[in-house]
Amino acid sequence: MTPPELEEYKALRDTIRERGTARVWIFVVGIGLWAALAVTMTAVGAAPASTLVPLLVIASSFEAVFALHVGVERVGRYLQTNFDDEWEKAAMAFGRPSGAATVDPLFVAPFLTAALLNLLPALIAGPTAPELIFVGGGSALFILRVLVARHAAKRQRAVDLERFQQMRRDNVQRQSAQSTQSTQSAQS
Repeated sequence: MTPPELEEYKALRDTIRERGTARVWIFVVGIGLWAALAVTMTAVGAAPASTLVPLLVIASSFEAVFALHVGVERVGRYLQTNFDDEWEKAAMAFGRPSGAATVDPLFVAPFLTAALLNLLPALIAGPTAPELIFVGGGSALFILRVLVARHAAKRQRAVDLERFQQMRRDNVQRQSAQSTQSTQSAQS
């Protein structure tokens, strides 16, 4: 590796570490803020539609967690493709063996639980049918978003790896064509 490549490699490994840590903190702070808002809304007896404010907090927290996860995975596939990173190759090959402990980098279960619990203050307030449809619809959309994101995240490594490999092949072909043209121009 050349010094600039080594510097890039180290910066990208640092990026993975920092974003992984940030993802956990965003989750913890987001859930804490959601819980505080949900309790406050319940305590003051706010209107059912006001439960959309805490829902927005958990939805925003989820989007931040998801964005960081996608970014970390993409950087990992870049390292795997362009730096032949052994850790990234091993992590991808290891996958999720049967019976092994697993972690959820998107915190799906807590986010879905929060979405369902977020409906309780609205239900306690005795919503009208339109309020219930509006608030329930917002929660349903968030739940759908989490499930779709989880499905996309399961495929992401393979999709990103294939894309980076294709980009690398295209770059090699382009450089080869340019080299051929240079050689032909020099011979003319």
